[in-house]
Amino acid sequence: MSATIIAVDFDGTLCTDMYPQIGVPRKEIIEFVKKRKASGAKLILWTCRSGIDLVKATVWCIEQGIKFDAINENLPENIEKYGNDTRKIYADVYIDDKSITPNLAVMMD
Repeated sequence: MSATIIAVDFDGTLCTDMYPQIGVPRKEIIEFVKKRKASGAKLILWTCRSGIDLVKATVWCIEQGIKFDAINENLPENIEKYGNDTRKIYADVYIDDKSITPNLAVMMD
């Protein structure tokens, strides 16, 4: 069985949203992500940050004890499998403060 792939947003998810600064750590989310990684999940940092802001966020994640398998790109094995690195990150689970599930979207209509 292949590992679960989890794409994790940064601002508003791993920390409070204070972009371009880095907000306060959201410890419950950080601990959840670290536990999933320890249990074998693959993690992708999935953020709109780029350049120096992305570097700062990546360093911050390392300081929190989070090690990502990819940053703003698909896992190498999926790039090889599908023949490219599509703009949409492939994951089994997406953790994002802006998310909504399809069923909930229909219920809100």
